[in-house]
Amino acid sequence: MHIQIAIRIVGILLMMFSLTMLPPVFVSLIYQDGVTGIFTKAFVITFVAGFFLWLMFVRNQADMRIKDGFLVTVLFYIALGAFGALPFIDEHGLGLSIPDALFESFSGLTTTGATVIVGLDELPKSILYYRQQLQWLGGMGIIVLAVAILPMLGIGGMQLYRAETPGPVKDSKLTPRIKETAVALWSIYLGLTVVCAIAYWGAGMSGFDAICHSFSTIAIGGFSTHDASIGYFDSWVIEAIAIFFMVLAGMNFSLHFFSFKERSIRHYFRDDEVKFYLSILFIAVVAVTGVLWYEQTHTFGQAIRFGLFEVVSIFTTTGFSTTDFAAWPNMLPYLIFFGAFTGACAGSTGGGMKVIRVMLICKQGLREVHRLIHPNAVFPVKVNHRQVSGQVIEAVWGFFSIYVIVFLFMQLALIMTGLDFVTAFSAVGATINNLGPGLGTVALHYADISDAAKILLCFTMALGRLEIFTLLVLFSPMFWRK
Repeated sequence: MHIQIAIRIVGILLMMFSLTMLPPVFVSLIYQDGVTGIFTKAFVITFVAGFFLWLMFVRNQADMRIKDGFLVTVLFYIALGAFGALPFIDEHGLGLSIPDALFESFSGLTTTGATVIVGLDELPKSILYYRQQLQWLGGMGIIVLAVAILPMLGIGGMQLYRAETPGPVKDSKLTPRIKETAVALWSIYLGLTVVCAIAYWGAGMSGFDAICHSFSTIAIGGFSTHDASIGYFDSWVIEAIAIFFMVLAGMNFSLHFFSFKERSIRHYFRDDEVKFYLSILFIAVVAVTGVLWYEQTHTFGQAIRFGLFEVVSIFTTTGFSTTDFAAWPNMLPYLIFFGAFTGACAGSTGGGMKVIRVMLICKQGLREVHRLIHPNAVFPVKVNHRQVSGQVIEAVWGFFSIYVIVFLFMQLALIMTGLDFVTAFSAVGATINNLGPGLGTVALHYADISDAAKILLCFTMALGRLEIFTLLVLFSPMFWRK
């Protein structure tokens, strides 16, 4: 493993990331909000730091291996979280401590959407824009964007792509070249964002709100420019637009690619994961709507409106809200919250364990039941009419077991910081699944928990975004052996 190579590439990526500090500068100048300086300072600090990291090992031109890809990805996310927090630390009007600023930065970059900021409506426009931009960049993954540029610098990108891309199958590419794959993904991502922004604007949002909310919708992030989130607008049209694009963003982006390329939507109807994904959403919507109406919490029309939005928002791990679902009666808050564990489809911008993994676990469980009835029969596990290899199934079960162990460990760690069981459970679930809102104390925001808990949750968010193994592999002694 070449640590020098990893540091050099992180330096290049930091210089690239520093450029993302410039759009908020222009937003600040447009709205004259008086905070131009904090983004200019953050740009200079980030660029200079990246330049020196690159300069120290500029002569080291060895090829990057798989190990280096994992190390670069983890180091870059840590560096991004740290440097991305600079504007939050420097803006004294926010009153954020360093742990608060780190939490907000990691929450944005991992598309979690959990926040420690109260009073969003009163914040400078550039700060609000910056929060949304962090989520947009983290949605598709800055690493995936970087692999489109790094080949021009003589750096291979496949190792970074493998480490960053969510889902159980890491080697699937849309095009023969990894650079073209990254460009294709980001083109679709940008296109959906533009269409979503136009739809929001046409539905009555201001241009600023439309752009900002399109960023967090397509990224499945959940940050908003208002404390009341989407509920601020009180518009069923805006909610319908958000639902449509959240469902789209929760699907595998390869399906969007092939559908656009072939000008056909048949790929969506043929994909087993999409059918399973939509079935889960439909069943959950019917159940939630029925209980809300039966318990007379809302009228039938309101039950459909609120139930549909909250189910799609939480199940796709977006985290937008139109009402406080944690205050709903009966088992509804837990039903909806548990939906985030399934999450969105593999290859999407969403979090959770991913629909494909849950589907394979269900299929594997059903196969074992059939084996008990017919011990000598062969029951292959198939997805899209193709048999799934034993290696993939083993990887899914391995991920699930590690997921449970890490979840329990982080929950116990949070309880040690003083949180009650429900708050600790939901905080871990909301961050490892990159959801955002939880239950108990963290139902609305995370400002009231301790600094130690916030730092632990930053780690949990990174675990969720990098799908656990990418981060945990660095703790293996075998990883550091030559």
